[in-house]
Amino acid sequence: MQTFDTPVVDNHLHLDPVHGRGVEAVKDFARSGGTHLLVVNKPSWLLGHEVETGEDFRPVFETTLEVVCEASAILDGKAWPVLGVHPGLVSKLVDERGFDPDDAYDLMCAGLDVAAEYVRSGDALALKSGRPHYDVTDAVWDASNAVLRHGLDLAADCDCALQLHTESTTDLSDVADWADERGVPRERVVKHYAQGYLTGGTPSVMSDRERLEVAVERGDPFLMETDFIDDPDRPGAVMGPKTVPRRVDWMLEAGYDDAVRNAHVETPALVYDIDTEATLDR
Repeated sequence: MQTFDTPVVDNHLHLDPVHGRGVEAVKDFARSGGTHLLVVNKPSWLLGHEVETGEDFRPVFETTLEVVCEASAILDGKAWPVLGVHPGLVSKLVDERGFDPDDAYDLMCAGLDVAAEYVRSGDALALKSGRPHYDVTDAVWDASNAVLRHGLDLAADCDCALQLHTESTTDLSDVADWADERGVPRERVVKHYAQGYLTGGTPSVMSDRERLEVAVERGDPFLMETDFIDDPDRPGAVMGPKTVPRRVDWMLEAGYDDAVRNAHVETPALVYDIDTEATLDR
């Protein structure tokens, strides 16, 4: 079993205890030296829920809370839930179920409202929202941005970070401006699946070496992630659960100790107000 003299955090992955590997993936992460996880609920439709109301999201969130509790029991550190509504749901609702964009907006906001209950109670760490990463109509784009802004409203109310699934970009200045208007610190706007740098928030960098080298060179706050999706039909997608520990090993071998501390101690404290060293028990 690999161990490091540092916390090792995967900032964004999914665990599916029903259809996927669930805690078995956590064991792979832990054996490779991983210590802390931020577990994002899978999209509602991938867990078999066809949502009609905000309350219909609750079983999705409860499934995530249960597997996070199991993960924390395995890890030398801790796992935290990140709960929200995947922005791709808007297309499921509009294109497949005949919703108009305004009704899709209402349902997705209702789901975020339920997610925020868990953050307020201390059962979840942060929220997740975003906007489509693919071409959509102007009406769907406007509705999606309105959902994202509602996510920021809730982040302000809950005093928490908001993870975002968005289009491929290194500039989220528009979202950062919306965060400013609501009193949400820009560093708490976290772009999932990010490249090595980001204007307008904190990048959660996909853990390939090229992107990480950019992040290391810039020296700005950043996080590391795999976006492991825990799909039995796509094992290892997007990146496997061993990836972040293996990249930390490479970074330490290359002398990037400061960058490792940045990504796994300093930035988690900055963004989420969590102490990954104090929660490490070896």
